[in-house]
Amino acid sequence: MLSYQAVRAPRRTLKSLLLGALFISPMAMAAYPDKPIQLIVPWAAGGGSDAAARGIAAALETELGVTINVVNRAGGNGVVGHSVMAAAKPDGYTLGFVTGELNMMHWQGLTKLTYNDFTPIAMTNYDYPGVQVAADSPYNSVSELLEAIRNEPKGTIKASGTGLGGIWHVAFSGLLLEQGIAPEKVTFVPSQGAAPAMVELAAGSIQLVPTSVPEARSMIEAGKAKGLAIMSPQRNPAFPAIPTLKESLGSEYSLGEWRGIAGPKHLPPEIVGKLEAALEKAYNSEQYKGYMGKLGFGVEWRNAASFTSFLEANNAYMGEIIAKIGMKK
Repeated sequence: MLSYQAVRAPRRTLKSLLLGALFISPMAMAAYPDKPIQLIVPWAAGGGSDAAARGIAAALETELGVTINVVNRAGGNGVVGHSVMAAAKPDGYTLGFVTGELNMMHWQGLTKLTYNDFTPIAMTNYDYPGVQVAADSPYNSVSELLEAIRNEPKGTIKASGTGLGGIWHVAFSGLLLEQGIAPEKVTFVPSQGAAPAMVELAAGSIQLVPTSVPEARSMIEAGKAKGLAIMSPQRNPAFPAIPTLKESLGSEYSLGEWRGIAGPKHLPPEIVGKLEAALEKAYNSEQYKGYMGKLGFGVEWRNAASFTSFLEANNAYMGEIIAKIGMKK
């Protein structure tokens, strides 16, 4: 018969192993980082999130002195990548490039993940969507496009640029509602991001891509697409010819995509502090600002505390928007 001590010993060993896996010694924290860091991006390569992530990753490499490997984990309208981030070991060597969909997916019943499952470190980017059509499109202004959507049979105009319920879908649906048009008048075709959607636009498979203007830039510059408007308070300095909705329609409506760096829940404060300080230097560097400005991406800084407050407020706001367009579950 096994003694009490013999039965209990393996349990204590297992417990100690589990605690050891989670515990990070002060010495390890002091040396952090001493090996490459993985940055998970929940969207496909070639899109805006991928480009913005690679911009801040390159500048962060300079500050930390270690390699930052950007890994694309697209799928599930952002669910796959965000889930990978949340499940990572909280040791600072797997971080995530969280996007606005984090505050949208759970409202739509796609996941139970919320911003509370992460450790916010810093927000580095905010972009507003543009309204892009093919270069040979008959629509030369956003008012002409909206009038066609209003009058044409349901489904005549197809759009894409993200997954169903993604930020660009929600942003354009909100605009349609604001203009008194039922969102379902436009058929939204899910995609893994703006890059493949712009290819479909140029091929004529869809008629509209509401995505950030930088993501449409290559097709616009190649003469295969044109921007009709941008859903922001001011024009984008990198695309001065594209008018705002207020200029085109007299509308104050705007809604954009935020992006930032976060770790899994329970990331040690010492590591958060190191990353936050390094990210602030990276954000303010000419390397990062020049890269983002050249591509036309918006930059916006929020430290860990400010990013946390922003996430809470934005989460409530997105819940209201998603309910209004009938996608809340």
